[in-house]
Amino acid sequence: MESLRDVKRVMEREIEKGSCPLQFEYLEFGEKPFQFIESEKKLNEVLSYLLRLGEYRGYTEHLVGNNVYMDLDMLCRKIQFKRTHSPVERSEIHWKIQRYKNKLKPDYAGKVCLEMVQCIFSLPENAAEKCRIVYDGQETYAFAMSNKYILGLFTHCEAARKSAVEDGVEFVHLPENEQKIVSLENVRNVLFQALLLDNVTVENGLFHAQMCTVMLLK
Repeated sequence: MESLRDVKRVMEREIEKGSCPLQFEYLEFGEKPFQFIESEKKLNEVLSYLLRLGEYRGYTEHLVGNNVYMDLDMLCRKIQFKRTHSPVERSEIHWKIQRYKNKLKPDYAGKVCLEMVQCIFSLPENAAEKCRIVYDGQETYAFAMSNKYILGLFTHCEAARKSAVEDGVEFVHLPENEQKIVSLENVRNVLFQALLLDNVTVENGLFHAQMCTVMLLK
């Protein structure tokens, strides 16, 4: 992973070029951040939802290109993160994840879970006003951000998740087995990860987006 300092420099340059200055603030674990997946059928449904495929294809269709998805370079056997521009690209990712899943052999007896955490972002007040629009008769926000800027936001979210314990994220309300997931103590592999920016919500002037991770546990 690039250093956050380097990522920040890139993002600052993108702001100078016109990208919306949305800034990552912190990560938040809610009351129920984990859903355990108990069958291959349910896992496939989760993957289809995250990738906005099948029955979920029309879900926020005009914004789905903002999402960041984990992808696999099958030749170099490397994980990368990217945005997509069409259902065809997302279908290709789905096919690769299916192959990866078969290789990892998930154990559905309590060893596969979907983690959903909230990534919290903020905007300077003057920028927030410029981003406010009316869509379908309702007031909302539109963020014009470059590819580099969105990937930079994801990098901040990913770094915050990896350092959640060291940063003092509160998770004492969770059962012991889920506390181990937060600390990544019992995580065997990450099967898939996505930052969903197509359904951002606003609370108390802050912007909330879900980062979803399908984990295989030890």
